Amino acid sequence: MLSAFTNSLKIPELRQRILFTVALIFVCRLISVIPTPGVDAQMLRAIMDRMAAAGGDIGFMGLLDLFSGGALTQAAIGALGIMPSISASIILQLLTAVVPSLEKLAREGDAGRQQIIQYGRYLTVGLCILQGYAMAAVLLRPEALGLQVMEGEAIVTMARVPFLLLTVLTMTTGTMMLMWLGEQITARGIGNGISLIITISIVSRLPGAIQQAVNMFKDGSANIFMLVAMVVLAFLVIGGVIAVTQSQRKIPVQYAKRVVGRKTYGGQSTYMPLRVNYSGVMPIIFAQAILMFPERLLMMVPIDAVKSFAQVYLRYGGPLYLVMYSLMILFFSYFWVATQFHPVQIADDLKKYGGYVPGIRPGKPTAEFLDRVMTRITLAGAVFLTVIAVLPMVLASSFHIPGMVAQFFGGTSLLIIVGVMLDTMRQVESHLVTRHYDGFLRKGHLRGRR
Repeated sequence: MLSAFTNSLKIPELRQRILFTVALIFVCRLISVIPTPGVDAQMLRAIMDRMAAAGGDIGFMGLLDLFSGGALTQAAIGALGIMPSISASIILQLLTAVVPSLEKLAREGDAGRQQIIQYGRYLTVGLCILQGYAMAAVLLRPEALGLQVMEGEAIVTMARVPFLLLTVLTMTTGTMMLMWLGEQITARGIGNGISLIITISIVSRLPGAIQQAVNMFKDGSANIFMLVAMVVLAFLVIGGVIAVTQSQRKIPVQYAKRVVGRKTYGGQSTYMPLRVNYSGVMPIIFAQAILMFPERLLMMVPIDAVKSFAQVYLRYGGPLYLVMYSLMILFFSYFWVATQFHPVQIADDLKKYGGYVPGIRPGKPTAEFLDRVMTRITLAGAVFLTVIAVLPMVLASSFHIPGMVAQFFGGTSLLIIVGVMLDTMRQVESHLVTRHYDGFLRKGHLRGRR
């Protein structure tokens, strides 16, 4: 593997792509640490540290802070991160499945896709304006987020209206800059740019998580047995995530021979790969986005019993939250497959080009067979996804492991890191193998690859 990294720098084109990617990632990290004008960053950090020392938990906001690489708690110009762009992309993907005009655009090839991407940019700007205004409002009234602000402490050093306008403009610009940098990495660098930005933001929090883990042993809240158990669990979870991410059901496909003039087409055997975890991290993101509202809404009800119920059961990691979270992940796993996987269209395309699944009649029987297979493997992927998503919350609540540390034992962060790293390594390996260098394995070929 070390020789593969060395060989990567020997290829001029690949070396240029890697260095270009590293340079733009450095710019992204700068955007995540420069504070928004009008914000007292030191005061905000002191308040956050005091809340963390008191055992406070900001729940879903803490998860968003993880994705932004700490930019959210610093009120940086990149505080919104790349999530508005991801949200816009998800919304458009879902709308494409139900809006005929968008579906028609998606089938028009590159021109249609470029138009949908342009719609996504407009939607991203709209989401940034809304989220930027919400962020500015929270900084003006931090107690609304549950931050413990003492008398005389002020995070904002400007007047209300100028601060609102400046914050919305600055954070919107920061997110659009991150999105543009991600597109440049995809086009001229290595890997998927937006995914890499999210991954680097998550990994940037790893030193802080390690420091919190060390503090656990210093203050006596953990021992050597817990350390060994955490290391073993980390290896098992990472290995399981890699295995399920790469797992697929191979459906054999046979193409009949066709004679067109003097040429013969078809006659070969291939397979159709159906991924076990077809929906990726989308079900987790959907579930988290929905469950961030019930607690906040119930806390506005002027009844103490309702507020107490929300704080105990609907808080991030609470008993009812875990149950609803698990059910939503299962539901959205099937929902994503239902909207993105089209067995009827696949069966029609196979029939059109003379392909068929051995033992299954073309047309409707093939569509029913694909739907039945996808339903079964989706259940296995959804159950695994639920376990991985719930594991950090269980570790944090049952074993009193800090939330930042627990996030690296599962959940969205680990799934994103593993998926992005595997995809980036595949791209680097394709460059190496094309130029007759060994890949990341000794023989330069992954198992099962020909």
